[in-house]
Amino acid sequence: MRCPMCGCLEDKVIDSRSVREDSGVRRRRECLACGHRFSTFESVIRDELKVVKRSNIREDFDREKLRRGITNACYKRPVAPEDIDRITDEVVQGIQRDFDKEISSAEIGKRVMAALRSLDQVAYVRFASVYRKFKDVEEFINEIRALK
Repeated sequence: MRCPMCGCLEDKVIDSRSVREDSGVRRRRECLACGHRFSTFESVIRDELKVVKRSNIREDFDREKLRRGITNACYKRPVAPEDIDRITDEVVQGIQRDFDKEISSAEIGKRVMAALRSLDQVAYVRFASVYRKFKDVEEFINEIRALK
């Protein structure tokens, strides 16, 4: 690891800690040349998971895009940011556990909808309206009726 102050490649690890449910390791280091202390984060690099869109276009899975979609569905709802993070983590962990190379956007949508349904019904309907691309008000009403 290169020291951010002097560029030296020699350092020693002072402390190591697991972070975010053992998904990585945070290491506190000290440069042996100048004594500067700095932190690094180490995690496993997984093969890039591809999302297959409805149009058959493939794009890299983006955790932040998933989180933004959940956040948008929960906009101005009594949902804590910690709940959004928890749902995001649960969906991502499930995807990583169940899929190696590719996942359809439809499968991601189903998993998010299942998580939102138990968290906040308004957020669920908001997400469903975008995910399922409701064509008219009747489809929207039918989805609300299905919640009861």
